[in-house]
Formats: sequence, C-alpha cells, structure tokens
Amino acid sequence: MEGTTHALTDDHRDLYDAADTERWAAEPDKRPGRTAFQRDRARVLHSAALRRLAGKTQVVTPGSRSYDWDASPRTRLTHSLECAQVGRELGAALGCDPDLVEAACLSHDMGHPPFGHNGEEALNEFAKDCGGFEGNAQSLRLLTRLEPKRFVPDPVSGEPVSVGLNLTRACLDAATKYPWARGDHPTDPASVKFGAYEDDLPVFEWLRRGAPADRKCFEAQVMDWADDVAYSVHDFEDGLHAGHLDPNMLFAEPERAAIWQVAIGRYVPADTAPEELRAALDRLMEQEWWPHGYDGSAVAQSRLKDATSQLIGRFCLAAEGATREAYGSGRLTRYGAELVIPRAARNECAVLKAVADLYVIQRDEQERIRADQRIVLAELAEALSARAPEGLDPQFRAIFDAAQDDKARKRAVIDQIACLTDASARSLHARLTRRGRRAER
Repeated sequence: MEGTTHALTDDHRDLYDAADTERWAAEPDKRPGRTAFQRDRARVLHSAALRRLAGKTQVVTPGSRSYDWDASPRTRLTHSLECAQVGRELGAALGCDPDLVEAACLSHDMGHPPFGHNGEEALNEFAKDCGGFEGNAQSLRLLTRLEPKRFVPDPVSGEPVSVGLNLTRACLDAATKYPWARGDHPTDPASVKFGAYEDDLPVFEWLRRGAPADRKCFEAQVMDWADDVAYSVHDFEDGLHAGHLDPNMLFAEPERAAIWQVAIGRYVPADTAPEELRAALDRLMEQEWWPHGYDGSAVAQSRLKDATSQLIGRFCLAAEGATREAYGSGRLTRYGAELVIPRAARNECAVLKAVADLYVIQRDEQERIRADQRIVLAELAEALSARAPEGLDPQFRAIFDAAQDDKARKRAVIDQIACLTDASARSLHARLTRRGRRAER
C-alpha cells in the first residue's frame, strides 16, 4: 500500500490526518475539492453490492405479502439506508465527518448472504473447515477484494489484482463492527462474531494500524448504535404493519415473561434482571405517542410512523446527551472518545428487538421457511463445489483458479453464494439440483 493525501474540509482538517485518508492503493483525485470520505460514500452508494441488498432478507423475505395487508417489509437495502440516515445525523451531532459515518453505515451489511442471518448460519456450517463464515468479515472481504472497482498490478506476477472499492483506512475501520479475527474475541474466543478471515488479515492489520487492540473507533460505535436503533424500531414497525403483533398483548404478564426470556442473554447481558426490562417496556408504553393499536388505516399508519420517529429520536438523543456529558462539547472522532449509551436506552432498544424476535421471527411459518432456506443453501453449496470451476461465474472462477489450496477454492465458492440475492439463490439452486427442478415444476 502507498500513502496519499486528500483534501479535507476546514472543519475536519484537524480531526482526520493523512493516515486516516490513506488508501491501500494510491490514486489521484478525479475532481479537486472533494473530500476523501465523500469519495468513499460515493463508491459505496454506486456499488453493485449495495444494490444487491434490495433482494436480501432483513426479517421478512422480500416480495412476500401478509394475509392481512401488504407489509412492504424492509430489505437489507432499506435497512442500510435507514441506518445510514440515523448514523449520519448522530455522527454529525457529535463531530464526526458525516460522509464517513454514512459510508460505514451503508456498507456494514454488504457481506450478508441471501436469507439474512439464517443464510449466515448455513454458510458458516459449510465453511467450518475453511475458516467459517461471518457476515461482517465477508463485508470487509467484499469492500477490499471482491467488489470490482480498482485493480493494481501484483508485485510478483504483474497480473491485475482487485483491491475492491479501495476505501480509506478510516472508512474501513468505521465499517468494522468486530475488530478482531476469528478466535480472537477479547472475552469469548469461541464467539461466532469476528471481522476478518485469515487470508484478509494483511488488509485488516493495515486498516487497524495504530488502533487500540479490540477497540472500535468512535465512528464504528456510532454505526453500531445506528444499526441497533434502526432495526429494533423498524422490525417492531414491520411486525405491526404485517399484523403479527398486537401491542395490547404487551400488557399481559405471560407474554411479558416470554419477552424477557428472549431478551436476556441475547439482547442484554445474562445477569439482567427481568424487572429492568419490565421498567423499560413500561416507560415506552407510557409515552403519549406509543401505538396501542393498529388497523392498517391511514390514521393508524400515521400514528405508527410518528412512534417510530419518536423512538429513533429518543434512542439517539440519549446516546448524544450521555456522550456529551462524558466528553464535553468538542468534536469527537476516531479514538478520542467512546459512545456512551445509557443502560435505560439499551434496555428499551433490547425490549423492542425481543418483541420483534418473539412475534415475527419465531413464528411457526417463519421457522418452516428458514428450514427450507438452509437446505437450499446447503444443496447449492455442494452443487457449486461439484461443478467448480466451470459452474462458477467468471469473477469467482478466476478466484478459484488462482487459489493455492482446497480451502481457498472452497472460499471462492462461498464468495459467489454470499453475493447472491434470495431470488437468485433459489433460481441457481433450481438449475443445479434435482430437488430445485422438481420444486419449479
């Protein structure tokens, strides 16, 4: 990699230095006056990987329809756009470069495979002998290797080698939710969450150069909270839109006990007392804007939209206020501060996640769909492996052919599957397998 400097606005000149705006491969500015982070945001926004998120599951499969009314469910793309809006405004309020935070938010889910977290689990099982699969590690791989944008000559062979979108160091760091490799989790080595595969460690170590071990930069913390806020609030909203959730059920103690059971250990620490979560839900339900019913009418839709806006503002203002109280009124960037999220706000956000999990994700119908999705990806992985390299798309066939061992060749197959949308995964599965062809008939 080579150092290069880029123009920064006067407001940010003293906040981000040349190391922050360095790219793996040096390249000239196309137009003077643009900041490095404006270029990063534009590259992410115009990428094919971002467009593909329109066809990937967030919670409800894209193109599905509720029996009660059209739920118009979020996709990974709409979630990423909403996360970016939340993160950009929160980051700007705290002094971050807004284009940097927005680029991180837009790209944070790019590596997620078809069928959401269910697909992630299926690919992790297939990849257990070649380093596993993790959506965030796949995002780094995509941003720095797979998404075609910039090529440089290989120092040995002279052949062109992709460096992905060639984003700045600070942007890649801001998009890294789990800043450690597989098995290097700071408190839980067995954790399935990690940010880099073994063969992506050179670029990972470059982007983390000088960073405190295992610590997320401030912009990544803003991205992470924006992600939590966006999906907790909007999954709750989608559950109401689709008719899966009656908010009046949240008054009943049996339902509440089930919510606490889902939340504790998954969305809040295992030692969290149910009373804390009860108080969190009560605080939300006592607000005048809380949706106590939903019938799909225009009035109900308007009230629900106001509730989502109120919730997002509540969670962001809580973090902004607590962070300002701890660090003062200056501009906060990189490793100069930690985002402070009050425990009460975390618990309220976690309760919403648990409600959506219980009433939307854990429905019997959804579990049947997820079981079928896992079979589709498992069979597709085996079918593609058996046909490789001829059965792979040209981009991934080249990666397969250049691979040095079986693990790297298997990773090329996984890379292709991870880039598929829900629909294209099913289509390719139908083309390559007997089961798929029978299902299509």
